[in-house]
Amino acid sequence: MALVRFEVVHTPVSAIESEGTVGYFFYCRDNPGTELHLEQLARAHWSFMDGYADAMIARGPTLTPDRRTHTGSMHMVDLPDDEAARAFAFEEPYYAAGVYGEVLIRRWRNELGRTMWDFRGGADDPRFLIIGHGREGASAAAEALLEEHRRYFVARGYDGRLIERGPLLSDDGTEWAGVAILVELPDRNVADTMLLDDPYGLAGLYATVEIHDWQFGGRPLPRTVNPQVVGSSPTPGAAKLQPRTHP
Repeated sequence: MALVRFEVVHTPVSAIESEGTVGYFFYCRDNPGTELHLEQLARAHWSFMDGYADAMIARGPTLTPDRRTHTGSMHMVDLPDDEAARAFAFEEPYYAAGVYGEVLIRRWRNELGRTMWDFRGGADDPRFLIIGHGREGASAAAEALLEEHRRYFVARGYDGRLIERGPLLSDDGTEWAGVAILVELPDRNVADTMLLDDPYGLAGLYATVEIHDWQFGGRPLPRTVNPQVVGSSPTPGAAKLQPRTHP
């Protein structure tokens, strides 16, 4: 197996939000050839995540464009501090088994103030994780465009399709560092257009943009309940069951 460089981008926290927790965004990219580990450790992974059920905002795997192969794992979680964030990322069974080749951790703000299980999308459309990595030094420009950025999603009719949306933040939570969005859209081209046409994209505030096929994740519900539903808890609004739904 070719050597895969491991990289961690960790965001320490210098200030705790008023609720006593900090929002974190985690994206873990798979090493190649680790599908067997994913299958073998799925229950251990779910059991680990059960301990964070009350803190979970969103979770789920990223997939290849045909949605058949697992490529990574995404979580949005409220946690007390950076030590708790390290434990969440590095004590998790998939990480311990070497499944992940890269782990990204950033502070993140939940702009919509809800969890993914609150989403009531009616379209039978695919879902995507979009990560816009902010250009260095673009925080002031992002702040100036913030209200225009928010209005854009409403004016273009995207607001009803947003599952989660919020900024990635700097180490102390005061500087804009990009965006992380979960959204239900007809196809990848629409997802690409949505981010690049928003005021931040038009102003060139993104250094790079990632678009990942994504789906709701978590422990599958018993088939006697509903064979089409999957989620980390039996909460309404979960997505249709897909193969290899581990995160």
